[in-house]
Amino acid sequence: MNYKRELLKGNTDALLLSLLSSQPMYGYQIIKELRKRSHGYFKFREGTLYPALHRLEKSGLIVGNWERLPSEKERRYYKLTEAGRRLLEEQVVEWQGFSTAVNLIMQPASS
Repeated sequence: MNYKRELLKGNTDALLLSLLSSQPMYGYQIIKELRKRSHGYFKFREGTLYPALHRLEKSGLIVGNWERLPSEKERRYYKLTEAGRRLLEEQVVEWQGFSTAVNLIMQPASS
């Protein structure tokens, strides 16, 4: 079983909401930022990213807007909605409790 993939599947939305909480981003920018901030641990592909972004958008947690660049290209920038911000805050609290509990179990028992 690929545990890394299963862990990612359960945390993709939280990772994306967290990234978008700092600034609006477009797809490729999100992929690069995830890789950079995780020091290469997260290597999202478009086939993973865009379905997740569409799911979050459909749920009202993010909103996407097309913006025209000076080069006449268009990019779709995604940003967090207020509902997305509230959910992220809840997920951060939940994650902190979960990771603390896991770390307590994983570290060697003290006598």
